[in-house]
Amino acid sequence: MKWYEKIGYQLFEPNRDQSPGELIFFKIFELFILIYTIKYAWEWGIYTQLRNSEVVLPLGVANYIDISILFQWNLALINAAVITLLSSIAFTRMGYKWFYMVVMVLLHIQYVARFSQGEIPHSMNLIGMSVLCFAVGAIWFPGKKQMPRFVMGSIIFFIGLGYTSAFIAKMIGKGIYWFDGRHLWLWISEKSIDVYSSLGYYEPNILQELALNYLPLASLILLIGWFTELIGFTMWWKKLRPFTTMLLLGMHIGITLTMNIRFDSFVMQLILIGFPWYLLIDRYIKTTPKWVEKLV
Repeated sequence: MKWYEKIGYQLFEPNRDQSPGELIFFKIFELFILIYTIKYAWEWGIYTQLRNSEVVLPLGVANYIDISILFQWNLALINAAVITLLSSIAFTRMGYKWFYMVVMVLLHIQYVARFSQGEIPHSMNLIGMSVLCFAVGAIWFPGKKQMPRFVMGSIIFFIGLGYTSAFIAKMIGKGIYWFDGRHLWLWISEKSIDVYSSLGYYEPNILQELALNYLPLASLILLIGWFTELIGFTMWWKKLRPFTTMLLLGMHIGITLTMNIRFDSFVMQLILIGFPWYLLIDRYIKTTPKWVEKLV
């Protein structure tokens, strides 16, 4: 067996029997994605309708089409309504297999319209990637066993790849000097402006004060985070996944405490995807409810 086939077996577990807990957890996870898809669609739509007037920075598909059309005639709100309708139908499996693919495209359009003003957050990108995985799974892996395994496995793959790619990108951008503590000083200073603008005041916490006063500590904080990103790909292995997830969660807590950057939906999704919750469900439920089988 080749190395990439071994990784595929770790991600998709084709030889493991399907359990009731796996199907129940899969629908819980899909509900989580559905809620955040609808939430972001309306938040971005309302913001676009009320505040956007011109495209400052084209993103994604906005490089090829005039996305400013969504700023008029309540089109952003109509788009949010369509996303809500189609994603809800796709969740219940009452519509066509390609509904999730349409939701993914419309959600991307909503995203590039909202963030066409120059601000590019990435904390919610994993929700969009998950919708894409659901879309591919619904079309090409529609079976009761194949779809959950493909969706969960592919999301784990992209999470691990994303973290390790972030390490490599930092290495390309700054080389080995990326973890210089002075970079952390700069980021703390930049985010303090955002906090002050939002709250009207800014007071550094204890960790920020220590990092600002001691350069070696600031460098150590960045080095630990950088190393944690490097091993992100170890999520691909089932036995290592919970431990890697714990390290990644610790890294995100550190990012929040030092740079006031929060990844709420990302962290919640990481918690859901990084631990074998289905084993806990299987302790209490021995048979799959009929309504769960229909919804899968």
